[in-house]
Amino acid sequence: MPSSRHLAAILFADIVGYTALMHHDEALALIKLHRFKEDLKVRVKEFGGNIIQYYGDGSLIVFHNAVNAVGCAKVLQEGFRNDPSVPARIGIHMGDIIFEEGNIFGDSVNISSRIESMGVPGAVLFSVTIKEQIQNKPEFKFTSLGNFEFKNVDEPIEIFALSNTGFPVPNRKELMGKFKEPTTPKSIAVLPFVNMSNDHDQEYFSDGITEEIFNSLANVRNLKVAGRTSSFQFKGKNIDLREVGKKLNVSTVLEGSVRKQGNRLRITAQLINVEDGYHLWSEKFDRDLDDIFAIQDEIALAITEKLKIASLEEEKAVINKTPTENHEAYDLYLKGRYHLNKRGADTIKGLEYFKQATELDPSFALAFTGMADAYSIIAFYCIMPPHEVMPIAKKCAEKAIALNTALVEAYTSLAFISVFYDWNWAEAKKHFHHVFELNPNYGLAHYWYSYYLSFVERKFDTSIQEARIAAEHLEPLVAISHHVLSMMYINAGRFEEGIQESKLAIELDENSFPGYRGLGICLAELKKYDESIDTLKKAVRLSARHPWPLVELCWVYSLSGNLPEAQKILNELIERSKTEFISGLFMSGAAYFSKNYDKAFEFLEIAFNQRDGSLPCIKTWPLCAFIREDLRFQPFLTRMNFP
Repeated sequence: MPSSRHLAAILFADIVGYTALMHHDEALALIKLHRFKEDLKVRVKEFGGNIIQYYGDGSLIVFHNAVNAVGCAKVLQEGFRNDPSVPARIGIHMGDIIFEEGNIFGDSVNISSRIESMGVPGAVLFSVTIKEQIQNKPEFKFTSLGNFEFKNVDEPIEIFALSNTGFPVPNRKELMGKFKEPTTPKSIAVLPFVNMSNDHDQEYFSDGITEEIFNSLANVRNLKVAGRTSSFQFKGKNIDLREVGKKLNVSTVLEGSVRKQGNRLRITAQLINVEDGYHLWSEKFDRDLDDIFAIQDEIALAITEKLKIASLEEEKAVINKTPTENHEAYDLYLKGRYHLNKRGADTIKGLEYFKQATELDPSFALAFTGMADAYSIIAFYCIMPPHEVMPIAKKCAEKAIALNTALVEAYTSLAFISVFYDWNWAEAKKHFHHVFELNPNYGLAHYWYSYYLSFVERKFDTSIQEARIAAEHLEPLVAISHHVLSMMYINAGRFEEGIQESKLAIELDENSFPGYRGLGICLAELKKYDESIDTLKKAVRLSARHPWPLVELCWVYSLSGNLPEAQKILNELIERSKTEFISGLFMSGAAYFSKNYDKAFEFLEIAFNQRDGSLPCIKTWPLCAFIREDLRFQPFLTRMNFP
């Protein structure tokens, strides 16, 4: 039987002092062991776990998620307090495991076993990976015991104890394990520099300076840099820096201001310790515009020095690399990024600025990367046909890499194009892996890689892990991060967790139509059709009737038996397709949901001719179930050549 790899919560449990009890009172020991195994059998089944094996007085168990694992451990220990009491200890860890012939293997199994062996009777101990999964669950209380070193494990692991009423929290002296004194993590958030110019139109320039300093610091190894989009959530807000540090999970903040007047610049910057507000470094630069790149370099290198981070030579080269000698081209590039980050109609405006920048300086790699990003977004959001713009996006990304082989953004663009246009799965993985070698903290790459893992390879647990990197560590304050994580939960069939992430996206941005989309789909999967319809109607309104939420609404109308409303949506899309680009896949779905099966077939053929950007999703996405289940459509699935 072939082996398989999964992400799982691994629980070890055993009876403390069982061998000694056998010597003292064999009958009582056997009673406790029988009670231990019977309780495990009942409770593990209740929480959807799987008992892999018993070994003497212990057991190895796996769960699909951390919440169920900790929930089961909690109920078990509460039950073990009753007569005949069982002095059990439990340890839990989450990570990759290999299933082979009914057994499981992997480093995660060993770590879980070692965590369990640290415990005391009645305790539930677990690793930081488990804590991150349950920290928003009010039914669980926990306390950090500190960082511990384990044999054959490279990095110390922070261990937590369940601290609900009645649960013992061991002190350090009681624990088996080598305590590791915590070290202060090197982490920073680059807040948007304030535009102090008299001209409000110079906003793009101060934002651009912020982004370029962020990009320089993001290339420094051993420095965690909070995501650019999360940091920009604080733009224009007067907020306590301690709150910033808490929300972005960083120990330092860089803030500053930019005043641009003619060819003169004044840039101020200060690095602040968020815990005590102490200024670690501050500087004022009065220079000509020609010195802008030197100022950015000085700021980035000063920060690495103050944080005592040793930059490698190649990292310093990236920091010190002048992107262009043409300052007008650089100004246009900053305008392009400013508008591209706004999305929507501004994407086209951003593209035009990038084009102008490359015309002024044909060797300006960043501007070509901007063009690649803009064309990719235009295709993915169905502003223009993918088969018209994606080849241009690919040429721009390849041009950028030819000019600068260290541009992580360009490799991310190529990875995206390989997945959503070329359908070249091997090439996509190669690009993603190269991106993470260059910069493991590039949030956008984690978004797209989670899509690839979930939609293409159907590795749902691993895709959730990828999406969580962005949503919980790199871009925690960005609605789209939580929407992406919600999509991964939907593909995995974990709709309650999908609802939580969608609601968080909506909390962060009340106008997040993707957030309402995810929420509506989860509600539909739970057969709450009326709530789903109301939610998706909000998504339709907020998105100015974008085809994505329209087709999802059509799907729910079909599920609830309201075919007239489903037909109305199909009619609208057909009519709009006469004057604007509407994806063939959207129309195929709407046709199928309104029982126009022949039309659905025709529209799906059109989608393939368009190289529709959503086609890689047809193997998994709930709305595409008809392609997988209706035999007439299965040849389309084969044409994708999924791995």
